[in-house]
Amino acid sequence: MNPTGAQHTGDADRAVSAWRGLADGAVLLDGFHAVKHALRFAARVPLALAADRAAVLALADELAPDVVAPLDALLVEVPEADLRALVPRLHPTGVAALAVRPARDRNLAALARRPRTTPVIVLDQPRNLGNAGAVIRLAAGFGATGVVTTGTLDPWHPTVVRGGAGLHFATAVERVEEVADLPEGPLFALDAEGEDIRGVVLPDDAVLAFGSERSGLSAPLRARADRLLSLPMNPRVSSYNLATSVAMALFHWSARQGAPAGP
Repeated sequence: MNPTGAQHTGDADRAVSAWRGLADGAVLLDGFHAVKHALRFAARVPLALAADRAAVLALADELAPDVVAPLDALLVEVPEADLRALVPRLHPTGVAALAVRPARDRNLAALARRPRTTPVIVLDQPRNLGNAGAVIRLAAGFGATGVVTTGTLDPWHPTVVRGGAGLHFATAVERVEEVADLPEGPLFALDAEGEDIRGVVLPDDAVLAFGSERSGLSAPLRARADRLLSLPMNPRVSSYNLATSVAMALFHWSARQGAPAGP
């Protein structure tokens, strides 16, 4: 028997067992970019698995040299069949990890902190998991304070995390039960009947709210809004995709800053 091969087999078996013990309470990071961003933004990642460890480290060396060392320390190679049993929708990059979800109290405190230098994004009763993930990715890119959802959608659902490419760890992401629980600040709600956003200067502490893909703003949020704003759009077009609307509003806010906010 090859002692090295036996050692590697034992490492793989222990890693698979550890994954099963951690999975229920952890955040699934599926794919290289999700793992990369989680490590880059200091997520607690206790375990990472790959079907081809050398290939994943080579990809990291090419695309994100800053995460090679922490990834090398974490990554355990396991048979592809075992990995697919743990992650049925395995990303083509063949790597997945588990991360610890940030404490809710910490995220809520970050969202509530004043003075605030970048906006908070509110998704009012969103329905589409992929759209929510794309919005979180946008919020991270623009350096927004965070993303808050109302309604039943869990912004930490695995499909949302996949859509956000692991950038949940770059901003504060939480769900609140009621509109009354939203962070304080001037609330600008996007609505087709609002005034043209191009004539409005959005303050840095703005709360930017977007209605659901299907039914728009809820009555409680509309009542809470300080101003209703609309995005420029051909009148024969019914609506924009949710993530597109958020991107346009954040770009409008950032234009007077000169560049997206830094970390």
